[in-house]
Amino acid sequence: MYEHVAEAVKEPQVVAVPPGAVCLRFETMKLYSALGAVRHLLETGQIERGDTLVDSSSGIYAHALALACHRYGLRCHIVGSTTVDRTLRVQLEVLGATLEQVRPSQDLRLDQNLRVARVQELLRQHPGHHWMRQYHDSIHYLGYRDVADLVGKEVPEGPLTVVGGVGTGASTGAIATYLREAGRDVRLVGVQPFGSVTFGAGHVSDPDMIIAGIGSSIPFHNVRHDLYDRVHWVNFDYAMSGAVGLLRASGVFAGLSAGAAYLATRWERSRDPGRTYVFLAADTGHRYVDSAYARHARAHGLDALRPYEVTAQEELRHPWSTMDWPPLDGARRGVELLAPRAA
Repeated sequence: MYEHVAEAVKEPQVVAVPPGAVCLRFETMKLYSALGAVRHLLETGQIERGDTLVDSSSGIYAHALALACHRYGLRCHIVGSTTVDRTLRVQLEVLGATLEQVRPSQDLRLDQNLRVARVQELLRQHPGHHWMRQYHDSIHYLGYRDVADLVGKEVPEGPLTVVGGVGTGASTGAIATYLREAGRDVRLVGVQPFGSVTFGAGHVSDPDMIIAGIGSSIPFHNVRHDLYDRVHWVNFDYAMSGAVGLLRASGVFAGLSAGAAYLATRWERSRDPGRTYVFLAADTGHRYVDSAYARHARAHGLDALRPYEVTAQEELRHPWSTMDWPPLDGARRGVELLAPRAA
């Protein structure tokens, strides 16, 4: 029996997905991040029960942090994007978390900057509040050790490739790190939307980009670029096609980041079939029903899709590009390398 629903909800299902891949299907993957970080802060005396934790979120982390605070008797305040929908707002309210949303903006950079500025304002007003800094504090890596242990137990021994969206960097970066520390041969493939600055694609816009959680318009300290071996940039249309294709092939109903990861996984496996491929489905598809799944009749057949293989960020183009990381010339143009704080 679980002591709290957060412990139950965080557990992924390990699902075989054709053709020959493994999907870690989470209801909300960031519970690992939030629970691990909160436990560490409590155990090290940096926070106490009854304290208020604050952070910025586009939605998924808000739910995870609210559940973690509920689990450990803490208060939670979220500065949210306009993408936080009514279903989540009501859940946060009932869980005792408070939410304030920044003014609507079509500019992702402005939206993220507004949220961070508001968090900093709150901290000046309430210096006793603790900023979780999900984008910048490497304590968010800690909870994913359990996921790496699960992969180690469930996935057969041998060369392994992990594929997943790169948002804060904590999930894919941590899982690969802990597996490598255990002696596993692991390649790490990151997935990004166009327009994200994380791997230097800020100059290639995607007006339909609604792939929450795998891109950023501002630098994130938690992304350790040196951990990644390949990067894929996928636009909305192809990510939607990947999500629809995943549902058709396996019954896995997941978000757009999972669709993009599934597409990248299929391509990587076609290039090197001798490895086992594990890709992350970080959340369910419910929040994307109207924006993506309702367009399923427009989805492309995945067998016909091919990425542009490029060697530099200047060559990136829609609808799908991929590149070895770091680039052949060793340059990471447009990428600000930031070392994460020690946990």
